[in-house]
Amino acid sequence: MKVDLYDTTLRDGMQGIEVNFTLEDKIQIAKALDDIGIDYIEGGFPYSNEKEAAFFEAIKKENLEHAKVVAFGSTMAPGGNAETDPALNAMIKTEMPAITIVGKSWKAHVEKVINTSEKENLRMIIESVAFCKKHTDEVFLDLEHFFDGYKDAPEFVLEIMKAGTEAGADGLILCDTNGGTLPGEVMKIIGELPQAELAPLGVHFHDDCGTAVANSVCSLDRGAVHIQGTINGWGERCGNANLCSIAPNIAFKTDFDVAISPKLTELTSLSRFVAEKANIIPNKRAPYVGEAAFSHKAGQHADVISKAPELMEHLSGEAIGNTRRILVSELAGKSTIVKKLDKYGSYDKKSPEVKAIIEELKQKENAGYEYEAAEASFDLLVRKQLGKYKRIAELNNYHLESFKTGGFASKTTGRIFLEADGKRIMGAGNDIGPVGTLDMALRDALLPFHPFINRITLVDYKVRVLNPEQASAAKVRVFITSSDHEHTWDTVGVSENIVEASWEALIDSFEYYYNKIDD
Repeated sequence: MKVDLYDTTLRDGMQGIEVNFTLEDKIQIAKALDDIGIDYIEGGFPYSNEKEAAFFEAIKKENLEHAKVVAFGSTMAPGGNAETDPALNAMIKTEMPAITIVGKSWKAHVEKVINTSEKENLRMIIESVAFCKKHTDEVFLDLEHFFDGYKDAPEFVLEIMKAGTEAGADGLILCDTNGGTLPGEVMKIIGELPQAELAPLGVHFHDDCGTAVANSVCSLDRGAVHIQGTINGWGERCGNANLCSIAPNIAFKTDFDVAISPKLTELTSLSRFVAEKANIIPNKRAPYVGEAAFSHKAGQHADVISKAPELMEHLSGEAIGNTRRILVSELAGKSTIVKKLDKYGSYDKKSPEVKAIIEELKQKENAGYEYEAAEASFDLLVRKQLGKYKRIAELNNYHLESFKTGGFASKTTGRIFLEADGKRIMGAGNDIGPVGTLDMALRDALLPFHPFINRITLVDYKVRVLNPEQASAAKVRVFITSSDHEHTWDTVGVSENIVEASWEALIDSFEYYYNKIDD
């Protein structure tokens, strides 16, 4: 049976903390969602502001190949008229092939929020659905607070569902708006519905109990044929059901069909693309698409992976565009190191190179370095031991100067002096702090020789004090995350001087990319 996936990242997802998109971002995300095979893309609430309305005008020019774009809004106001309601007319004006209307299905909300009668609420839903259905191909009725409303007064909710069906709704969306319903309740309630008398059922879960994905997938076994969610699970409060988990769960773990299946190898890239547009660091521990999803740390695990990976992974990471990572740490044995060297040639546990790398790793970790979260720096360590390392530049010295005048923010200016390809070069930069200044000066010096540097951006910067009891003499560990807008990598630096530790992590980031582009 075919299940439709309905994405609301551009509307409900934007209600999540720290999530914001420009109009151009929304267009690019919609195109990416269409390309991977999402069935419906909710573009926003055209009546709410100019940017939302502008999206629908802009998306008409993009000629999406698969997805239907949906305009979102609420029913007409109490005592109103559908023909003249501004919100309904704003949705119709978009000329989208589908419209989603939100209607109240919890008696308490009817009485306390919109302050009207049950009869008037029913009229609002019926006339709003019927009016929109005259002007578009499909109309979905979002039954807001459905599960809470059903538990409170099932007869009240069933009357709304039957009325919405008769008014022409193409789908009834059961919304767990408060996110407080558990899978057992979901299956029981959906199983009680007289589905033969109703329009097809869809579901929309929030993740306040951490069960939105489970609720969504369980609902399929009780007759739902439409699932709403967001990329990366973003949304109000704790977020929405995560389509990056739902889609592969359905495709690989059930007998249901989703249009996204042939392109699931692009799912990890989509997840990170949307995160980059929102300027949010991807969740490393996210199922399927997170960096940790197919990562193995203990030596015993790495040994099993080298022999029979299916015994340690429920699915191959390649199936959704992710990659297996063998982490290096004090728990790593020779099997881990050998596995990491596969891409460089044939080595075994007795190889002198493996022994040298393990010794170097132990020394570095004793000094405070940590490589399980800095794979790029570890890659450089390996290349140096194998004689496969190319230095991008040799540092001679740098000079930084910070100043503050009047009520203006402090500034740091700096110059950096390097040697590259037998030439002495200098770069200059200025920024609020020393790390940004070093980054700008390094780019200024190297860009004429290595144009690829324009592709690299610094995504994240973290500092940890390793021995705070040493006060000002304490060591710090710096992690830097970088990206070329397709991939991310992490590097590490350690020193009693925070600027020096930052420099180590920063230059490793550039050198890692410099070495990788010739692989």
